[in-house]
Amino acid sequence: MDLEKRPETERRQEPGGCLVVAVRIPVRIVVLVLVVPVRMVWDALVVGWRFVGGTVLPPVGRGLLWVGRALFVWPFVGVWRYVLVPVGKGLGWLGNVLVVVPAGWLYRYVLTPVGRGIAWVGRGVGAALGWVYAWVLTPVGHGVMWVVRGIGVVLAAVGLGVYTAAAWLVRYLLVVPALAVYQWVLAPVGRGIAWCARGVAWGVGKVVTGIGIGLYWVGRVLVVLPALAVWRWVLVPVGRFLAAVGREVRDALGHAWRVAGRISLAVGRFLATLFRWIFVEPVRWVYRTILTPVGHVVRDTVLRPCAEAARTVGRATRQALAAARDSARQARADVRRMLFGEPREREAVARREPRGGGRRTLGSSTTALTNLTKD
Repeated sequence: MDLEKRPETERRQEPGGCLVVAVRIPVRIVVLVLVVPVRMVWDALVVGWRFVGGTVLPPVGRGLLWVGRALFVWPFVGVWRYVLVPVGKGLGWLGNVLVVVPAGWLYRYVLTPVGRGIAWVGRGVGAALGWVYAWVLTPVGHGVMWVVRGIGVVLAAVGLGVYTAAAWLVRYLLVVPALAVYQWVLAPVGRGIAWCARGVAWGVGKVVTGIGIGLYWVGRVLVVLPALAVWRWVLVPVGRFLAAVGREVRDALGHAWRVAGRISLAVGRFLATLFRWIFVEPVRWVYRTILTPVGHVVRDTVLRPCAEAARTVGRATRQALAAARDSARQARADVRRMLFGEPREREAVARREPRGGGRRTLGSSTTALTNLTKD
């Protein structure tokens, strides 16, 4: 069955000689002896981790979660709900009475009139400054700009004349002589130097080419051919031998791992059966025949009456807390009424349309325009 489940490429053996067969058998024996303990330890760890992760860690996690809630979440919730929230509401009411209301009165009856007066003074000062700018500074600025524009025209004319004279002197004293020297002296000398440099470069190139060819043949004879011989007659055979040994070790590891899995499975089943008959079955019998009836008795005689009493106490506590909250709310309302008086009743707002004696019809209207027309 195992051979039928394997793929065709895995069943097909690569051809090998006596050397491969001689290496394969001892390697598989040694690898099987070494792999079986490792596979058994690995299977034991897997089973232990599954047992711990499936039966031990979830209850422990739920217990730690409940303990964390009881130690950290519920106390903070109680402090927030029954201490910080009432204190915050009281501080907010005091802040509104002592800060917000006086600040609004100060803004409405002090800062607003003062700001309006400052704005009126600022508008007067701005109007005065605008008049000074329009009737004093603007004419003066126009006159100054006319004078500066005339001075600029004069300076531009003088600068143009100076620039023209300087350009003529530079052209005939520097540029023309320099062009003559470049054309009749420097250019011929540069061409001769370039021709000599090309000849020297050609000779140096030939010499370097000859030296390179000689070094190439020396390196080929002294380095390349010996290295090629070592590669072909030494390294390639050794590599093939090592590759064959590696393939056999790989195949031996796979075979030994599968065989070790079968052995580990058989040992695990034997140990599981032994543990079941020694520990699990007696514990199950004790649980079914002794602990279950005792638990039912304890539940019916102790736990249910205790739970009913706890529910009664909780119901009474909730009713007492509700009565205390109602009393505190009524006391706050009485204190607010004594300090600030009764709240004013809202005045009735007049309706937009007057109430008529009869209903509207298609031939009648209650708008002001139609009433005036009728009058």
